[in-house]
Amino acid sequence: MNTHQLNEKFDSLPYYLKREVLDYIEFLTRRHKIRNKKEPFSFNWEGGLKDIKEQFSSVDLQHKVRDYR
Repeated sequence: MNTHQLNEKFDSLPYYLKREVLDYIEFLTRRHKIRNKKEPFSFNWEGGLKDIKEQFSSVDLQHKVRDYR
């Protein structure tokens, strides 16, 4: 479907349906913007467990996590 066909179909609609079509277009536009808004991954958690580095190995931590599930 090309722009001309879309315009013809849109122009043939009654006013209340035109408003509904425009509302739906705005909804799709907002939804598309939200989905495409991706923030880069950050490693701000890195080093968060350095205080317990001497107490636990990575295997110990894995076992502790399993206990909490």
